[in-house]
Amino acid sequence: MSFTEEQLSSDEWEQRIGDQFRALRLQRGLDQAEVAAASGVSLGAVKNLEQGKGSTLKTLVKVVRTLDRADWLLEIAPPITVSPIEILRSGRGRQRSRVYRPRGEKA
Repeated sequence: MSFTEEQLSSDEWEQRIGDQFRALRLQRGLDQAEVAAASGVSLGAVKNLEQGKGSTLKTLVKVVRTLDRADWLLEIAPPITVSPIEILRSGRGRQRSRVYRPRGEKA
């Protein structure tokens, strides 16, 4: 059975990401201890990341940078290109924050 990315669970995503980190580490010819030392994280943290057993965002960022793939971070959180001030000036920032229902109407 094949799943699309939208159908994957959080655990499945963690495993996929861990697999990517392991493949990249091996491609670079590094062992887990070398990555841990260069990243300033524990060996256990690298193992957990690669095995999809959960990791902190801080560990993820440190390992990504050590493996020279900071571009991955830009894909997750691209720079903001729209100025919040410009949105307010254009009037688009004044959207309702609540749903309006006439009195007496039930949800």
